Amino acid sequence: MDDVIVLSHADFGLSRPYRGIVNVASSANLLTNSKSVQLVLDPSLALLSRRQRRLIRQNPGILHAIAAGLHAAIKECKWQFRNRRWNCPTTHSPAVFGKIVNRGCRETAFVFAITSAGVTHAVARSCSEGAIESCTCDYRRRGPGGPDWHWGGCSDNVDFGRVFGREFVDSSERGRDLRYLTNLHNNEAGRMTVSSEMRQECKCHGMSGSCTVRTCWMRLPSFRAVGDFLKDRFDGASRVVYANKGSNRASHRADPRHLEPENPAHKPPSTRDLVYFEKSPNFCSYNGKTGTQGTSGRSCNSSSPALDGCELLCCGRGYRTRTERVTERCHCTFHWCCHVSCLNCTSTQILHQCL
Repeated sequence: MDDVIVLSHADFGLSRPYRGIVNVASSANLLTNSKSVQLVLDPSLALLSRRQRRLIRQNPGILHAIAAGLHAAIKECKWQFRNRRWNCPTTHSPAVFGKIVNRGCRETAFVFAITSAGVTHAVARSCSEGAIESCTCDYRRRGPGGPDWHWGGCSDNVDFGRVFGREFVDSSERGRDLRYLTNLHNNEAGRMTVSSEMRQECKCHGMSGSCTVRTCWMRLPSFRAVGDFLKDRFDGASRVVYANKGSNRASHRADPRHLEPENPAHKPPSTRDLVYFEKSPNFCSYNGKTGTQGTSGRSCNSSSPALDGCELLCCGRGYRTRTERVTERCHCTFHWCCHVSCLNCTSTQILHQCL
């Protein structure tokens, strides 16, 4: 059997109280696509909606892309917050991100945005790699693009990734309240970040390596670049309130429900801004009710005045210092062909941990 990939509603950026598990395996199961990818549903957990199951059936091969995107999102979240009090902790339970997805704070906004971006990014890349039967490269850009270059090659299909991500990730959001609007906004912010950070790549053609003519295509940004952008938006996230101007009875063309800055002096959030509606919990100490793990036992930097410093990370509780002997491979040499030999180097490291 292949490795099992465990996903949950929290992985999809969803906040519904129902949790479940998706297993991508090679055993007999309930839902199978043409590439022998299986979707195993626990009938008591109601993980996926009918619409989500239909989307998976209609797009053979896409389940692996979804799984890859969500794992990339988890990895990126942990990297971006590795030195923060909230360090994007995950659990082995179906609710991978824990109780933070049921809140409306900055951290919730980032989780929704990065998971939505992960799905869009992975699906778009899988299309250009031919891993999904229902999509391919984006060939809409063809012909001359400039005096010395033309469109060609295989552009990543970010439009398919964005449309699929919106239909799949957003489909389980329910209601019309503030939480619903902020979740959808942050989902879209993640997708828009992937789309807006697309970059042009080119290949030169000419005699003896000259670049008299270039063929160019559009390439997805690295997911690290997406994470960096969303982290910046996290730091500048907008606190919003629910706004309902007028009655929907007067006009059926537009829904008057929308988000407004809590501070009227602030400008409305853009489609790529992250939004939240409640203060973050205290991440210093363990709290089972809010699901915060606290910072006790976390490693810190005693010489740093930044967020990774012991003073801030340990919330003023102090820290303990210990020494540890670490043996690592070093002075590695490559021998033709094909062997690498290394020495073992032992050093003493000073470690600091929050009390």
